[in-house]
Amino acid sequence: MHEAIRTMIQRYSIATTDGAVNALREIMQQLALLGLWRSKFFEHAAFYGGSALRILHGLSRYSEDLDFSLLHPNPGFTWGAYGDSLKREIEAFGFEARFQHHASSGGGPIESAFLKMNTLQQLVVIQPAVEGLGINRAQVLRIKLEVDTDPPPGFEVESHYLLQPIPFSVRVFRPPDLFAGKMHALLCRRLASRVKGRDWYDLVWYVGRGMPLRLKHLEARMRQSGDYAASAPLNAERLSRLLLDAVSGLDVDQARDEVMRFVGDPGSLTLWSRDFFLDIAARVQTV
Repeated sequence: MHEAIRTMIQRYSIATTDGAVNALREIMQQLALLGLWRSKFFEHAAFYGGSALRILHGLSRYSEDLDFSLLHPNPGFTWGAYGDSLKREIEAFGFEARFQHHASSGGGPIESAFLKMNTLQQLVVIQPAVEGLGINRAQVLRIKLEVDTDPPPGFEVESHYLLQPIPFSVRVFRPPDLFAGKMHALLCRRLASRVKGRDWYDLVWYVGRGMPLRLKHLEARMRQSGDYAASAPLNAERLSRLLLDAVSGLDVDQARDEVMRFVGDPGSLTLWSRDFFLDIAARVQTV
């Protein structure tokens, strides 16, 4: 086991199977970010989404995927150019990796790829106690990477520095634009009957830290996705009405169940109720 990976794993207190899987996935995510940095990916793109919040801002829940946005529209972008770099980076730290590029279907702007790694066996080697959790040594971890090749305008970016497994930098959306992206997902995500509790968990996190939301970027996202067509600009009052409508239709129990396996402290979900989210909605700040 590479010493840097051993050090990274030892930062986690692993008490459940989900905890072990989440910890390994997060380490692999950071190796992927390092590989993208080495390949100059962040000269053309920025990190955003739940994993950006978790890795760069200390969000207290795990996240599954790595989401990115190009800085400028480029319909010709392909993940294929970065596959070798990602695979090489992960293998340099002692893991076997497979990279699969999935071309966009239907001409959409989201380009996807997958990293698949056999990592759990090595976790059992360095932390034998986790074997009692029922971990399947042959289990394959999968990380989905998505990039928006036609980003809506109105966002700003900044650089963040990670120190493990080695020091490197990541370009990322600024917090008001990260919040705008999360609000777009919460209001406009199309999941049929399944609510995504992680969106609501993140909403509480943003509000609890007093982070404002950039209305201009949220409006651009909603117009691009066809979820806001009014001639008047989106303002704080209109956003409040949309959010209150979302809260009124929220299945709170389903939202709590969905996010539970990504949260280390289930007690943080105890207060969840429709009244709780109405209070949270009233506290959203905008810029």
